[in-house]
Amino acid sequence: MQTNITSQQIVAEPLPDDCWESIFRFVINDDDDCNNNNYLNSLSLVSKRFLSIIDRFRFSLIVYHELSCCHLFKRFTNLNSLNLTGNYIDLDNLLIEISRFPLKQLTSLNLSNQPTIPTIGLRTFSQKITTLTSLTCSNICRFNSTYLFLIAECFPLLEELDLSYPSGCRFYTGYPDGIEVLSLALIKLRKVDLSGFPIGNQSLFHLFKNCKYLEEVVIFWCDRYDEITKEGLAFALSERPTLKSLSFSITPSNLEYSGLFCTSHFINSLVSLKGLTCLVLHRLKISDRLLYSIAKEGLPLTRLVLRYCTGHSYDGIFCLLWNSQCLQHLDLHKTDFLNDQHVVELSSFLGDLVSINLTICRKLTYLALFALLKNCPSLSEIKLERIGSAVVENYDSLVEFGVYPQLKSLYLGQNSWLNDESIIMFASVFPNLQMFDLNYCCNISEGICQVLTKCSKIKHLNLAGCSKVKMHQMNFAVPKLEVLNLSDTEVDDESLCVISKNCCGLLQLLLKYCNGITEKGVKHVVENCTQLREVVVEGSDKYRELFSRFGYPYHFH
Repeated sequence: MQTNITSQQIVAEPLPDDCWESIFRFVINDDDDCNNNNYLNSLSLVSKRFLSIIDRFRFSLIVYHELSCCHLFKRFTNLNSLNLTGNYIDLDNLLIEISRFPLKQLTSLNLSNQPTIPTIGLRTFSQKITTLTSLTCSNICRFNSTYLFLIAECFPLLEELDLSYPSGCRFYTGYPDGIEVLSLALIKLRKVDLSGFPIGNQSLFHLFKNCKYLEEVVIFWCDRYDEITKEGLAFALSERPTLKSLSFSITPSNLEYSGLFCTSHFINSLVSLKGLTCLVLHRLKISDRLLYSIAKEGLPLTRLVLRYCTGHSYDGIFCLLWNSQCLQHLDLHKTDFLNDQHVVELSSFLGDLVSINLTICRKLTYLALFALLKNCPSLSEIKLERIGSAVVENYDSLVEFGVYPQLKSLYLGQNSWLNDESIIMFASVFPNLQMFDLNYCCNISEGICQVLTKCSKIKHLNLAGCSKVKMHQMNFAVPKLEVLNLSDTEVDDESLCVISKNCCGLLQLLLKYCNGITEKGVKHVVENCTQLREVVVEGSDKYRELFSRFGYPYHFH
């Protein structure tokens, strides 16, 4: 039996939403170089149906103002991260309102930079949304010990907790009890940040002893009123042998702790952490003995940070790095004894290195940069800010070093020896740069335009403090540039006109202390940079007024 079907009888059935969702997901994930947000925004403009489907791809939301924001939670039902760090009239009511929406996948909440923790709203929120595993309450102005009991009561499933840098809580009344209750309630806690928090030996011991799954601890900026002693820290570490990451520092004024990491008890406790992959030490006197001990035990470090540390030598660094050849991230910020020859030697056995920070190593020159790139083929991020002066007679000769497409991020800020010729040369040998930081390189001017033509993939460009920089000759499109920092420069209306026409994909524009801007320049930005989400202005209220006059709906600092 033969069936004849005419073209008029063929009816095109629309694809179901889940098919479109799969197509969008494939297109977005197929291009590593694309900006996913830009793809989503473009697709959402096609139709209301596409907009509804695209809303399912929105997993993270930052809310700057509580007015008229609750309709967003009807659209973005798949949110897993919510950031409420803006300025709100009534955060309690906002949390209560949010709790009425079925955010069944929400796992992360950020309430930082608030005057207090909204206890009423947070309690209601926790009763309706029970999936939270990460809570950030950093920089709370009036933090008191009752908040610890509240968190323990409301969010027993927390795996990550950030209570860093509170203020108004220098006295210890109630804090030890609160930390103990917290450590007993949060049985799944894996990561905690208590930087600047008033925590002493007893609280630290309870935290390490009771939280069986604790893997990562961050305690930066222990001030002199804190009660952590070298013995207390050593005892706490011995209670948590499964710790994988430790970050610790003191304030510069806390000199009595300068020898904290040189005691036998602490060294023994540290090297007993057989699974330690990350060690971050700031502003400590550490000694070669500590470095030798870590090397001898063969701890599986993949990240090592010794920032502003003293008391050790190149021999200790060499020994440790020689025995840590799987290291991926290295930070030796302000290691005064390092020179170019040291970097050549160290880089020869750090083939897995992905990022390195050698800022304020004043004996280094640009030669260290090329030694690293030659010997470390996986290196994608280098920070060499405020290094030694370098006088180069012929930059063309440096092209002989080759081209390094693997480098994605280069930080060369505050190097006064950099000029137009040098940054053009760097752009030639690093064609795939996505982040280029040249803050306060005061001898850079028109050369930045050639950099942008050579490095077409740049997404983030920092020219803050580059007082001579000029962009009037930029007569070409820079479609991938998303973040541009022109703070403290001589940028004027003409520059803003050129930038806004050629950088239409900008998401963030920083214009702090730019006194040459008028209403004319602001108008160019508003009309041309339609994707802009944040403008950072400071120094005068006139800039805020200028952008507000055009109905600019974005965020200001």
